[in-house]
Amino acid sequence: MNNASASVADANVHERPPLDDVMLAMDVVDTLRRRERLVERELDEAGREEDLKSRLRRIYEQQGIDVPDHVIDQAVAALNEDRFTYKPAGSGVARRLALLYVSRGRWGKWVGGGIGAALLAAVVNYFAFVAPDRALPGQLAQQFQSVLAIAADDDARNAAQQILNQGQAALARDDTDAAKKAVERLAQFGSALAQEFVIQVVNRPGERSGVWRIPDINQNARNYYLVVEAVNPGGERLRVPVSSEETGETQVVDTWGVRVDEATFDAVRRDKEDDGIIENDRVGYKKRGHRDPDYDMPTSGGAITQW
Repeated sequence: MNNASASVADANVHERPPLDDVMLAMDVVDTLRRRERLVERELDEAGREEDLKSRLRRIYEQQGIDVPDHVIDQAVAALNEDRFTYKPAGSGVARRLALLYVSRGRWGKWVGGGIGAALLAAVVNYFAFVAPDRALPGQLAQQFQSVLAIAADDDARNAAQQILNQGQAALARDDTDAAKKAVERLAQFGSALAQEFVIQVVNRPGERSGVWRIPDINQNARNYYLVVEAVNPGGERLRVPVSSEETGETQVVDTWGVRVDEATFDAVRRDKEDDGIIENDRVGYKKRGHRDPDYDMPTSGGAITQW
């Protein structure tokens, strides 16, 4: 190998020292740092650097370690350049983000729990409130079509249309409560239309078959009512919605009072007093699909639910 090749080889060795040399140089630097007073004295005085290197050689010779000169040179240079020294990163955004990522084990479960709770609340809110409200227009239309499928006359269809209009008006003004009530009213109206029953006077021991009331607006008059019940073709007593002319409220009842004239009331009373049995107890008949029953006895159609 010629001199030029040797020089290049030496340069490469110095540029990229073996790992063992690097580790040894780091150890030398560590030794220098531990002997801080020696370093300060030798490096601060000009021309004393060689003495420092000699002292280092003796220190390692005493330990039985052979440290090449170039390793000592590298260590002294590294000490001057402050290499092999940990320098913490600055306090920039990247460092803060890195610290957050490293500490995710501590805060991650709380953040994850909070996000999970928020997602759960959002899901519950959607299915409990948002989704039902969005379904209201379809529910209103569906209930209306169900009623039309049962309705057998224009009176029933017009009543259903009126409830539908009220529900649609509520939707237009974002009044979901009123729209829900309209859906419920259509469902109840459809159930009432589907019923078929005989209206007959109650004729059981211990129960009244008729009552009379003195109206508030005319203390000299009397209103007469036959106490009736609804019985389907199978003989089952039904609960039906009845609107009271006294309170204006509609209640689902199993007995109610139908208003009749005095002559009809007296005729039923005499029929019952004759032998304790009312022979002519049929007051009317409610057909499926019809809103109101057809009456066999004279009546104004007024009713009461309490007496």
